[in-house]
Amino acid sequence: MNQSIKRVNAIFQKDFKDFSRNLAVSVVLFMPLFVAALYGRMGIDTLDAHYMIINLTFAMVATFVQCCLIAEEKEQNTLRGLMLSPASTAEILSGKSLLTFVLTILVIAVGALFSEYQPENLLIVSLAIVLSSFFYIALGTLLGLWAKSVMEASVIILPVLGIFSFGSFLLPLAEKYPVLGVVEYLPSVQLIEIATKVENGAGFSETAAQFGIILVWTAAAAVLTAVVYKKRMVD
Repeated sequence: MNQSIKRVNAIFQKDFKDFSRNLAVSVVLFMPLFVAALYGRMGIDTLDAHYMIINLTFAMVATFVQCCLIAEEKEQNTLRGLMLSPASTAEILSGKSLLTFVLTILVIAVGALFSEYQPENLLIVSLAIVLSSFFYIALGTLLGLWAKSVMEASVIILPVLGIFSFGSFLLPLAEKYPVLGVVEYLPSVQLIEIATKVENGAGFSETAAQFGIILVWTAAAAVLTAVVYKKRMVD
């Protein structure tokens, strides 16, 4: 167990050094914070506004940063070295995801402070945010494994940014265009649904369905990421 923790910590420290040196990637941390501070100064205090910032953070930090970190490892041919090291798949993916997870939660917490968001039930909302972050990090890892370079990673992340950050804005069109009904099951929309129910006094039992949908998304992304990772090991 101690050896496993040391390996995860070593990967975490390496990622932190790489991230701090890459200003083109690290600068994205400030975009959600800027929007949050702007909304706070303007007095915008709607639930949709708060969760647009949170979902933007998921896309820009959890997915984009993770995708770029993995793509950079591939571009520099250091990911192959990790794959051939004594570290297990779980240790490598955990170590590669730890920095992104910490950054995501930190930016969301500071953004909530700037926009003055105070949920009625902090525990439920926090659990929903943590679970959602696992999905977006897994998605970022998956896209990073597909991307051949950081430049390509910056391009393939754009659909994710549009779909998962602003997908909730398509909900009013779902009645007119039934094909858009799938938007209701996006993890970003389920997160907003949890927050809405919490504001109305709902507990865990009333939000279990939304948690279940996010969990399915997370499990599917994690399994697909593991499959692609193992395929890259064979390649």
